[in-house]
Amino acid sequence: MPRKANPKRSELPLIRLNAAGVDIGATQIFVAVPAGRDLENKDVRSFDTFTQDLYELAAWLSQCGVDTVAMESTGVYWIPLFQILEERGFEVFLVNARHVQNVPGRKTDVKDCQWIQFLHSVGLLQASYRPPQEICAIRSLLRHRDSLVKTSSRHIQHMQKSMDQMNLKLHHVISDIAGMSGLAIVQAILDGEREPEKLAALCSSRIKASKEVVAKSLVGDYRREHIFTLRQSLEAYRHCQHLINELDNELQNVLEELNPCKHDKDGSQPFSLTRELKEIFGVDLTRIPSVAQNTAQAILAEVGPNFTKFRSASAFASWLTLCPDNKISGGKVISKQTRKSKSRATTALRMAALSLHRSDSWLGNFYRRLRTKLGGPKAVTATAHKIARIIYHLVTTHQEYDESRFETCEIRNRKRRIRNVTIAAKRLGFDLIPSCQPV
Repeated sequence: MPRKANPKRSELPLIRLNAAGVDIGATQIFVAVPAGRDLENKDVRSFDTFTQDLYELAAWLSQCGVDTVAMESTGVYWIPLFQILEERGFEVFLVNARHVQNVPGRKTDVKDCQWIQFLHSVGLLQASYRPPQEICAIRSLLRHRDSLVKTSSRHIQHMQKSMDQMNLKLHHVISDIAGMSGLAIVQAILDGEREPEKLAALCSSRIKASKEVVAKSLVGDYRREHIFTLRQSLEAYRHCQHLINELDNELQNVLEELNPCKHDKDGSQPFSLTRELKEIFGVDLTRIPSVAQNTAQAILAEVGPNFTKFRSASAFASWLTLCPDNKISGGKVISKQTRKSKSRATTALRMAALSLHRSDSWLGNFYRRLRTKLGGPKAVTATAHKIARIIYHLVTTHQEYDESRFETCEIRNRKRRIRNVTIAAKRLGFDLIPSCQPV
């Protein structure tokens, strides 16, 4: 028997008449369509997650007259179905799982997909932002590169552990054991060299520690089992570095394909990631204080070069969860904390804000002033919010960053500081005399 329509739901006006809802799992997908669309009166069907089944799912949606689909962003399971539905011409809404939570006690796969279909049909769901496919390719490569870098760092820690077990203190004397001098010494140890003086002679002249100190740190108990683990850790580290180099070459090819008309045909100009990013964004984001090449790279991978999807800088900052998440009830402010986010773009902007601690720029003064007033965490969030708004303005207007635009703000802040210091001195019974030299 067909399911009876919920009378409370039928009271709401339908905005999307041809909407479907999808609940995605690792091995099964449940799909709900409007009532009466299926010839067998099966408004909810389940499909396996094999590729052939996904094509059957798309064909069934077409038979039911569906033109828009909403689904949760569950892990990475949604990606194949999302791409297939987009290729078939469906309007796909990738929604936040927090926005489609069902009533407690009604958690089943069938009810979940029906609930998503209902919310989507009455227009209560908003699609999450997803950059174009070419930007998603860059994002996949950069995220994989990040995991390779983390794996490399773990292998370095394994090398340090093996040396600690042999009581070799080289990594306490040399700042980077994965540098040229450190790897040369480790390789010599694996080749059978045990004389501390000969090993210390492999150090570069740029090493601050003296040869005597380095030689002293290389006196230890060279046991067979620890040499074996050290060898495997070094091989694993070098393998990761080889994979990172291959990935960088692939990333270079993808970036060149993104702007094929802006490259020299003869290849006389060497590849420069900073130049590539400038050509893609239209401006050089690295001119912003604290915005390094990796920060601009993260913005490109997570957002893309086109910011028109965000109606304003405030909407862009809100998407990055760098705005207060106001919770007010009964006229009382319950909370103003920002929402939690795992966005890599947000993390990159927070790291950029944290690096402004010693900067002499206007942003550096802005961060230090807020740090004194609000504390470290809030100052980092506010400064990251400021950097996000600056990036939005530069990318949308194609204007280069100009520090002189903040001179008026800096003069106003200086006058405010002088006024505050003067008032504090008068309270203590002192009079300040201006100096002829500029402060």
